[in-house]
Amino acid sequence: MRGADEGGSNERSGKGAPGAFSSGCTCRGIDIHCHVVPARFPALANGVTVRGWPSMVAADACHATVVIDDKPYRTVSDACWVAERRLEEMDRTGIRIQALSPMPELFGYWIETSAACDLVRHVNDSIAAIVTEGEGRFVGLGGVPLQDIDLAILELHRIVGELGFRGVEIGSNVNGVTIGDPRFHSFFAEAEKLGAAVFVHAVRPTGMDRLFGPAPLQQVLGYPTDLGLAAASVITGGLLQKFPKLRIAFSHGGGTFASLLPRLEQGYSAFPALNETMPDRPAVQARRLYVDSLVFDADMLRRLVSIFGEERVLLGTDYPFNFRENEPVTRIEEAFADAGLRERLTFGNAQAFLALEIL
Repeated sequence: MRGADEGGSNERSGKGAPGAFSSGCTCRGIDIHCHVVPARFPALANGVTVRGWPSMVAADACHATVVIDDKPYRTVSDACWVAERRLEEMDRTGIRIQALSPMPELFGYWIETSAACDLVRHVNDSIAAIVTEGEGRFVGLGGVPLQDIDLAILELHRIVGELGFRGVEIGSNVNGVTIGDPRFHSFFAEAEKLGAAVFVHAVRPTGMDRLFGPAPLQQVLGYPTDLGLAAASVITGGLLQKFPKLRIAFSHGGGTFASLLPRLEQGYSAFPALNETMPDRPAVQARRLYVDSLVFDADMLRRLVSIFGEERVLLGTDYPFNFRENEPVTRIEEAFADAGLRERLTFGNAQAFLALEIL
């Protein structure tokens, strides 16, 4: 299935390095889950054609369609690349800072490697430009060509060291290989060493052949399924035992993982093979993960806090796409009465995850 049409809201930006953020904004929230699509994509040199390379076609004055391999992939609003549009919506919904990351289809894992590197750098530079425009209201979470670990590490160093990004966004799988696979350990080791936050987003999910219905079911049902398996792979693969200082968060509330965890716990007790490969119980490991709040339900949001802990749930919206949380701060306020917990979920937890210094 191809992605469904997506609208949007608003944008603008500032420096990615930590420091004093805009004192003029009275908003308090930090939105960990916000996407960018560049206004344009460069043409490949010498007219070369690369399968999977995106282009933009204007739809109207405020929208454009991302086209991939001559097929419309998604129609997006100019909020994907216009900082001012983002800022208007942030002020309306109580968001002080957005963490900007690529639309997942722009990861380019399936594109020929050298072209994928060009694409990723272009997207990251576009994010950096918005961050600069926002004057303290945006930070960056860039993409990397994770199909080549060495090149991914080089780009990780560039976005953290040169662009001042707070971390990286990666897919739940890389061409079908889950992120808990040991082949990615050297990348996670570098992220831990640099202190870079890792935000995991679903991409090209498994099981699409089992879904019946229109294309948007990829986002509605496919994404959470793939995220649940990705989070489980981090636990069953012992990633956080190997890299205990790694800060890693899963979008969409960790997908189906909240439902999988009780089965993992029971399996840990029932099957010696699981017990032998996991030094710590799955429920203990789960409280070392972060998840965002994007679950569209107060009861589920409270469930996430009970599973992952009060300091591990982050505000997330999927802005500026149509299928997003429109009132994120209100959702948290309606779900929790405790003012201190509201503050952590709205602001404090994301500040820690992103290692931000905010005056």
